[in-house]
Amino acid sequence: MASKHRAFFLFLFSVATFYAGVAPDRAIAQLAPEPPEVNPVLLQMIRDSAIHRELDLSAEQIDAVMHVLEEVDGPWFRVRIRPQPERKVVMGKLTLQLEQALAEILKPDQLDRLNQLRNQALGTRMIVRDAAVSQLDLASQKRGELFEYFAETDRMVATWQEQLRGGEGDERAIASKIQQRQNDERQHFVDSLTNAQKRTLYDLTGKSFDFQQVKRMYPRAPELTLEGAEWLQGGPLTLEQLRGKVVALHFYAFQCINCRRNLPHYNGWHTDYADQGLVVIGIQTPETSAERSVERVAAAIQSEGIEYPVLMDAESSNWKRWSNTMWPTVYLIDKQGFLRRWWQGELNWKETPGEKQMRETIETLLAEGD
Repeated sequence: MASKHRAFFLFLFSVATFYAGVAPDRAIAQLAPEPPEVNPVLLQMIRDSAIHRELDLSAEQIDAVMHVLEEVDGPWFRVRIRPQPERKVVMGKLTLQLEQALAEILKPDQLDRLNQLRNQALGTRMIVRDAAVSQLDLASQKRGELFEYFAETDRMVATWQEQLRGGEGDERAIASKIQQRQNDERQHFVDSLTNAQKRTLYDLTGKSFDFQQVKRMYPRAPELTLEGAEWLQGGPLTLEQLRGKVVALHFYAFQCINCRRNLPHYNGWHTDYADQGLVVIGIQTPETSAERSVERVAAAIQSEGIEYPVLMDAESSNWKRWSNTMWPTVYLIDKQGFLRRWWQGELNWKETPGEKQMRETIETLLAEGD
């Protein structure tokens, strides 16, 4: 995802606004700093079985929720690579669509608990939600001041993360700085509230929920397409028919050196885990003219010793459907078809333990129930 670093501006309430016929409190709300971009916690959590248990959803309700997710997951996954303004608009629309659907599926007490869980997940950032602000009776000016504090947190975290990516600073030290700033933000938030507002916080969040139970936070994987594509080895396969299996799906180009360095790892996964329920799929999406040749791609499959199914994505239709952005990229998909993790680039680039981490995730997914 793109950085959360954004400029926030505090607009002062002016006499001119009053003469324009806008009530003072409403004017401040209109001119307040832009709220920070936050994680789409509703989209993330509502797909997970731990949340379903917490809400005491029936099997019929779960089926209805999953049906709604089929409509929102594709746009959600594709918008991840778009610029922040576009992403924010799309995410807002998808969240509203999901809220409206859930209002028809869930009972009132289930909706109340879901709102508490959303506020818990957002933490201090719960005040981006108008409903939380209304319940807290938080003044527009105070909300704007908190937004500015959040913006400063995001700027600081973005700077530290950039330093880490650039090889500056110690990973543990930077992680400690981020944790301290987050602690400071929580304390600042609480200190900004009146005693009455602090008491209202419990109604907003309810009984504490252990979010470490939540495993599924990403969309369902987009289905494979044969538009401008053909299976050169194995197949035909669809992700739907592979439900109940764990899938490692990777995009590559056979002349890409970084891709070639990853191929032995994928073969190793196939060798070690196929009999436990792992299916590895390669999607060869061309970058060069040679990589558009079926004969040369097929020859490379043999010369590289690839042992698992390979789909030739000649017209990049699968690449586009997945909104993929670089070679190589590998995605891990759980038994219900949800994305759980992905890795871009060489797995062991500059001694990064990517292959080890992905292998551990594969083992975790294989051990999960259907």
